[in-house]
Amino acid sequence: MIDLSRARWRKSSRSNDQGLCIEVADNLAGVVGLRDSKDQEGPVLTFAPAGWAAFVDATKAGAFGR
Repeated sequence: MIDLSRARWRKSSRSNDQGLCIEVADNLAGVVGLRDSKDQEGPVLTFAPAGWAAFVDATKAGAFGR
């Protein structure tokens, strides 16, 4: 099991107050965590940092159109 006890969770600066947000913790060595901001005690998806970086880069490049 991955230890997320030191995770520093943050939301995007573009988040609004509608509660439809995710939070990311990218301060841990070897893992990036992703969770629903409405269910902070709920499940967490984890990614390898390289995979997360590739996803973020692809998103910024418009690979996942609206």
